Amino acid sequence: MSAGGSGAAAEAIPQNKIIAFGVAGGLIGIYAAYFLVDIVGSYMSFIGALGAICGMVWGAASVRRVASYGLGTGVPSIGMLALGMGVLAATFGLAVGGVAGPVIALIAAAIIGLMVGVLANKVLKMGIPIMEISMTEIATAGTITIIGLAIAMTGTFDFPVILSQVISTGYIAVIFIAGGLAILHPFNACLGPDETQDRTLICGLEKGAIAMIVAGIVASINEGASGALTILIGLAIWYVAFAGYYDRVKRDAYIVVGTGLLPSKEELE
Repeated sequence: MSAGGSGAAAEAIPQNKIIAFGVAGGLIGIYAAYFLVDIVGSYMSFIGALGAICGMVWGAASVRRVASYGLGTGVPSIGMLALGMGVLAATFGLAVGGVAGPVIALIAAAIIGLMVGVLANKVLKMGIPIMEISMTEIATAGTITIIGLAIAMTGTFDFPVILSQVISTGYIAVIFIAGGLAILHPFNACLGPDETQDRTLICGLEKGAIAMIVAGIVASINEGASGALTILIGLAIWYVAFAGYYDRVKRDAYIVVGTGLLPSKEELE
């Protein structure tokens, strides 16, 4: 069963397992990068991006669930909303929490997401039965994405460093676009009666790898992080994920044909 109309999406992988993957993988990646950069070296900052990828895949799965109720053009909006709530929660948590900052940020994100979900259903009357839980998940996944990519860029989640090297420099916009694309785009790319969960999620993994490569490029100009390993691992994940996505496209399509180049104006005359 696909998720192209209005109603619950079929799930080969239960959402609870994806939530566990996103939360546990995200926090492990963030804290492992934070401590290993100090203990081993700046090149361990790539682990933060791996944590961010866990958050992005979880976010893509949550968007798929809620958007299957017929959001349509609201899919890009909900992806941007995820990163918007994530920016608020991440800056608050990292500013007040110290070492516990990422955990506080996730709690703040869950509260913000739940409030937005309640407003959407109770005030705007959207009538989507999983809106509250989905918005809670999307806000939390967006927060993991932002903190994970930020630590991949800087090697730390200390708020003064994030403020000076990510927010003030404008790289937060790069995170916003690359992270948001990984969360909102997969369902849009696969939307239709033949949409399947595994194809949508591996598309999210592929877009997450692109975000990791972008974070590596930014890290190459920051002293606290190392960009080379982040870029190389990001490229490897992207290659594997893109090949997997293409295999699933061929599996699910009735037929795949080469159309060639578009005819020139002279050929049409």
